[in-house]
Parts: sequence; structure tokens; C-alpha cells
Amino acid sequence: MIFSIKRYLGYFLSALFALPALAQTPVEQVNVFLGSSGDHGQLSPAASYPFSMLSLGPQTYPNLHTGYEHLARTFLGFTHTRFEGVGCQGAGGNLLVKPFLGVDPAQTTLLKKTEHATPGYYGVTFGNGIEAELTVAQRFGLHRYHFPTGAARGLAIDISYSFANGFKREEHTTVGGALSGWLEAGTTCSVGTYRLYYYLETSQPVQWEPAGTHKLVARLPASGASDVEVRVAFSSVSLADAQATLKQQAAADFAAVRQASAQTWGALLNRVQVQGEPDRERLFYSLLYRTLQSPYVISEPDGRYQATNGSLQHSTRPVYNGWAVWDNYHTQLPLLSLAYPTEFQDIATSLANLYRFGKKDYATQHEPSPTVRTEHTSVVLLDAVRKGYAVDFGGIRDSLISQARRLDYSHPDKALESSYDAWALGKILGILKEPKEAAFWHTKALDYKRYWQKDFQDMTKSDVDRLPTRGLYQGTIWQYRWNVPFDVHGLQELMGGEVTFRQQLDTFFGGDYYNHANETDLQAPTLYNATQQPWQAQALVHHLAVDTMVQHYFNDNSRGIDPYVGRIYRNQPQAYLRTMDDDAGAMSAWFVLASCGLLPACVGEPVYYLHLPLFRQIRVQTTGRKPLVIQVDNYAPTHAYIQAVRLNGRALTRNWLTHQELVAGGTLVFVSSDVPSKTWGTQHLWVSGQ
Repeated sequence: MIFSIKRYLGYFLSALFALPALAQTPVEQVNVFLGSSGDHGQLSPAASYPFSMLSLGPQTYPNLHTGYEHLARTFLGFTHTRFEGVGCQGAGGNLLVKPFLGVDPAQTTLLKKTEHATPGYYGVTFGNGIEAELTVAQRFGLHRYHFPTGAARGLAIDISYSFANGFKREEHTTVGGALSGWLEAGTTCSVGTYRLYYYLETSQPVQWEPAGTHKLVARLPASGASDVEVRVAFSSVSLADAQATLKQQAAADFAAVRQASAQTWGALLNRVQVQGEPDRERLFYSLLYRTLQSPYVISEPDGRYQATNGSLQHSTRPVYNGWAVWDNYHTQLPLLSLAYPTEFQDIATSLANLYRFGKKDYATQHEPSPTVRTEHTSVVLLDAVRKGYAVDFGGIRDSLISQARRLDYSHPDKALESSYDAWALGKILGILKEPKEAAFWHTKALDYKRYWQKDFQDMTKSDVDRLPTRGLYQGTIWQYRWNVPFDVHGLQELMGGEVTFRQQLDTFFGGDYYNHANETDLQAPTLYNATQQPWQAQALVHHLAVDTMVQHYFNDNSRGIDPYVGRIYRNQPQAYLRTMDDDAGAMSAWFVLASCGLLPACVGEPVYYLHLPLFRQIRVQTTGRKPLVIQVDNYAPTHAYIQAVRLNGRALTRNWLTHQELVAGGTLVFVSSDVPSKTWGTQHLWVSGQ
């Protein structure tokens, strides 16, 4: 009988292990440690919540732009804010909390032993027996600390802690187990100031002691429980609002908050469902996660919010702040416009409202959250309205024109970028039925040709491959010369026609002048779609997303002495090539869109160029009643080329689709191949400016 049991147990176990592994949910596939080591993304594993500036995460030594280095063992404590992926040494890092043992906090060294993190949760254990867990909601966060039994212990709090030495001033009060007040800090690139209100409360009684300027120690009773929770609420509006949020969460259970955060992440990540290779799926969801962290909802539930001129305003819809538009207008915002329409409508409205309260290209002195910059906001607003979103241009018309009159044409790159903004304004004024004003700004935009001929036509000069040169910002002459997305037809004419244009693209990519580490030439791979050789764009997008690439350029020099040879997107802490910041989801969104077989042809025009998707099937829940289902027939992970396309059963011979065609839903079928088709997609080209 014993033998029989063993035999049947063996059969059972064999059958069990023969079963396919259960599919992971998108949340389970996210690797929050991607891009969190060195200058390879400037990301963190902090417990975050979608579109929330409250981000509870570890502060390590050494710290990078988000306060965390994956290889670091020494922790300084935990902070509550960070702006993922941005430059200038980041922004945030507010309200540092350090658990300690003994009498003197300085004598406690927190050496990482193990750590684990998922969307909405971060946990770490230290060599001295302290354990820490963090979870977060929209305006509320929870710390949970476990201390060794019987040890003297406490929490050291540094109210003045901030990235890039950005602290300005603060006021605080302690009552019982509560610490409350406000703090001000400089935002990204040391431009502008933001103010945050906070209310912090411990689950055990504490004895507060001063520990230096803007620093406190909260001593816990030695006879108390080994676990202590710290509840924190933030507000951009008032201390009373932070306190009210904490009161509403008074009975919140750590596990319940963590589960709710994961469910919220799951609802958003599930809007784009992919089926393909498991490692590619994990990379996809890890990057999609990064596109949903900013900008931030800064209004209270009743709609009150602080405007950038310091006034208190009211909105019937959520209000956002925390901008990096110069970076993410290429990719992240178009992605949100396609797959997250509710959030994008509120983001577009919030961007438009900046013009009502003294918009600047960088931050103001009254920001409600960390933020970076907002150049090309007019392009984003034009893109929104042409995709069917509501934008009240009439109420901000004069401010749009006033901004355009201040556009900077002093450097070659600025001349091209300002021309793009002038083009957008011309289109907006056309929508407002002001033909005379529209014509003026359209003519102003086309004046880019004069600047282009002066600085970008002659490629024999010795400085065309150098950085910096001629006052260019983070790009070379080679890289910036393609930056005329609104008039590719005119650009082709300047180069001598479509054939010469294509040949110069061949030289650009063939010589490895392209730099995917920054946004200056991010649109260049799609330009082959405006020629008779769209298959070259298909090959480039595939190679950039999944294959080995040669990258010579980095933000801090020109053609690097030691080029990077490898994959640009890797699901590991050193994720991107060196100095490639994610820039508030800009680079992550490029991969997400490319994976879906779509990239914007020109932001401001509701058109997407088509490339071969990276998955067998993709399902996008758009604004329409039906989802958009993208399928790849003859799928293989190494295939890069399109042989044919069908939209809802009908053959599609053009290599582009409009936004409205996509959001109407239905089935988009690609037929893939490992060799290029020299005929598909060459009819009915969409070329901006034509």
C-alpha cells in the first residue's frame, strides 16, 4: 500500500510539473528595479501610485537623481517624493525618515541585506535586524518598521532633506505622535520652487527631540511593540487637507493599501494587453509602468488646487502638474492620448490652464509639485484638439500668442524648435477661424528654411559631429538637422528632393550618428516612412527596440571614445545605455508605442506611421466602443518587416493610420516577414507639409 501511494504521488507530481506555468498579470511582470543603477535611466524602485507625486522610496549612499543606487548597500533612510527619470540631479527627496537603534541615530548604519519591490510596494531588510516596508495611495503613504525585540529605537527625521541641495525653508509642529507642517524646495534644474504640506503620525507614542536645524528624533518606547507604522499624507493645497486625508485613512490596513495600489496599477496596465515572448512581455510592462508615473494629480478630491501663480483655484476634474514636455511630448503624451483618454483629457486641460496663470518654459516660484519644463505645450494642445479632445483655446489665445512672441531663435536648435511652436500656433489660430493671424504664424514657421540653410545644409564643416557646438543643447548638427517634423516635404526640398533626402538618412544611420540616448533626433528613424523605402524605418525601429546597436553619442560628449555596442532596452538595473535618462516616461513610451507597431508621424497631426509590432497580439482599450486588436500573422520574434496589412478585413496599402481610425477599434492585422517588401507602404505616402 505504501508503494502504491508513492507511485501515485509520483504520477501526480509528474503531471503537476508538466502543467504550463500560470500566466503572470501585468503587475507581476513589472520590474521596478529596471534603470535604477548608475546613469542608465535614473529610475527608482520606490513604492509609487499612478500619477501621484507621493512616492515612498529608499535613500541610498551614493544617491542618484531619484535618491537610489541599486548597487549601494548603505541606506540613509526613506523619502517621500522623486521625479522619475529626469536630469539635473532630479527633484524631490523630501522628508527623510531613518529608523535607528540605540540612543544616537548616527551610530546606526543601515546596510541592505535583501530587498523586494512591486508596483505600489517596497521592502528591505538590514543587517542589524531592522526591516522596512512602504506602500502608497494617491495622497497617502504607509511606512512599516520592524525592530529587534527589546532594543532602544526611534526614527530620525530630516525635514530639510532634498535632492540637489534644493531645500528652501519649512515650518513644523509636533503634537503627540504627529509631525505636521510645510516645506519648500527648488525643483528640477534649480529653477522654481514648490511647496508641499504634510501630516505624519506614528502608531506608537513617541518622544520628540530636536536633533539640529530642521531635524528631529522621535524616540519610541523600549517596551513597545516591535512593529511601528508611520502614516503620511501630502497635499499641495493646505495642511488641513493633508490632515483630513490622514484622518480618512485612520483605519487603513497596510496590506489593504498595498493591494489597492496593485489593483489600481493593474487596471491601468491592463489597458494594453500583449502576447508574445515572456521576456519581451516583462520588458514591455516594466516600461509601460514608467509611462504612468507622471505628471501628478495635485488637486484635492473636491477640485481645489494651487495654480502656478500661487492662487487657489477650483476644477471639476483632476488637475495635473509635474511636467517634462520638452522630453515626453514626442512619445509619452501621444501614448496617453491613445490608450488613456480620460487621464489625457485632464492632462491637456491642465496644460492649457498653465497659460491662464503665467506659464513659463521652466518652473515658477509657486509650483504645487516638482516639475521640469513645458516647451512645446502648444504642440501638445494642438495634437489634443485634432485627436478630438476638448481644449478651450479661446480662453488662452492671447497667452499663446504672447508666448510665441518670446520664442528664441538665437541658436540653430532653438530656431528649429521655435519654428515648430510657431507652426502649432498657426494651426491653432486656424481652428479659431483667424486666417490672417494663422497665415502670419505659418509664414513665421516656414522661415525655419533660412536658419536650416545657414546651419544645417553644409555637412562638410568640422563641427557637425561635435557637442557642444554653435550653442546647441544636447545634440549635434547631424542630429538636429532632422528636427522639422511639421514640414518634412520642405526638408526634402532643401536637401534636393526625396532621393537625396533618403541618401542623407542612409549616411546618418550608416555612420552611427543617431543618438537614442536623448530626444533631439528621436523622430529621425520614422522619416524613411516619408520616402519610397519605408521598409528601412521598419528595420530601424525593430533594431532600436530589440537588437544590438552601436551608439557613439552620450549627453556629456560627442562621438564617444568607447562606443556602446548592445541592446538599448534591457530589463535590468543598468537598463539603458549610459546617460540615457528615461525623462518622465519619454524613452519608455517610445518602446511601448514601437511595440504596438505605431509611432507618431508628427505630434500635432493625428497620424501614426506603421511598423511591425513586437508581439503576436496586442489589445488596446481605446476611446471607442470596441478595443483595437493588433495581430501579427506569420509572427516570429526576429521578423522586422511588413508584407501586408489589413484593417477590419480590408487591405491597407498605405503605411500610416489616423488617430480616429485607431480609436474606432476593430482588428489591425500585420503580415510579417524576415525580408523587406519593396512595394508595400510606398503608395499614398503621408508627408508633413505636403
